[in-house]
Amino acid sequence: MLPTEIPHREIEEYLFLMTQRSSSPSLSYFKFAVYSLRFLYKMEGRRDLYLELPKIKQDKKLPVVLSKEEMKRMLEVTTLQKHRVLLLLLYGCGLRCMEARNIQLSDIDVDRKTIHIRNGKGGKDRYVPMSEILIEELLRYRKNQRPKIWLFNGRPDGRKGGDFENTYSNRGVYWVIRHACKKADITKHVTIHTLRHTFATHLLEDGLDIVTIKELLGHSKIETTMIYLHVAKTGRGQGFSPLDTLFGLREPEFKHGICPFFINSVKANGTATLPESITVMIEESRKPQLELVE
Repeated sequence: MLPTEIPHREIEEYLFLMTQRSSSPSLSYFKFAVYSLRFLYKMEGRRDLYLELPKIKQDKKLPVVLSKEEMKRMLEVTTLQKHRVLLLLLYGCGLRCMEARNIQLSDIDVDRKTIHIRNGKGGKDRYVPMSEILIEELLRYRKNQRPKIWLFNGRPDGRKGGDFENTYSNRGVYWVIRHACKKADITKHVTIHTLRHTFATHLLEDGLDIVTIKELLGHSKIETTMIYLHVAKTGRGQGFSPLDTLFGLREPEFKHGICPFFINSVKANGTATLPESITVMIEESRKPQLELVE
């Protein structure tokens, strides 16, 4: 029997049954099945048939986050310059793996202390600020390694150690992180995205507001960023790029949790005042805080 000959109701019942049988059903599996059938219906001219994705209850798992001491150890044990710059970018700028791999030399503006992230998730561009620590390491790396177009290049010569393509591969980035964790004696389940989670959590713990963190991460919805409120040990500490305060090289400069980079960006865009959401947040922070009693 052809798929187009199977009664529509039976397909829906099968998809529902699969969601019940599995203790943790994969949304990607159902997307593959449903979208494939939709394409088949379209090619066969069966526009009367349309499948909906079954509702799947997803577990709300909190991200794994490294402590500042663990992050320090990772950076200290990473001696190869290229790998160190990569870790500084992933943690110090909160970049996704693809964003770090696709950085070109022309995207780096040392004078303005920013990196232009092109075609991020959802095809969106954004600018991220750089710490002085990252800038110094980048300048040394460019002087010693002399990359041409891309900031990172792989070495397709069969060498073991993580570089497998002309541009840095996803596998290569994971190898760097796994190797650093092993040397730093970190037993947590660390993935490439863990450094991005750690970036956001440390900034929140340093006192930066959630709206600015959303913009730095390139999130479309504030709800995505709000998950870090459940992870961070929040206080009234301050910070900007967590690299600036990681080694105690300077005192935090934030007031009311608003970073100078965000304020300058607002002014550069011709806005004389901060967005209303930020203004409300500042006013709320000035009010006396009530202490909760257990």
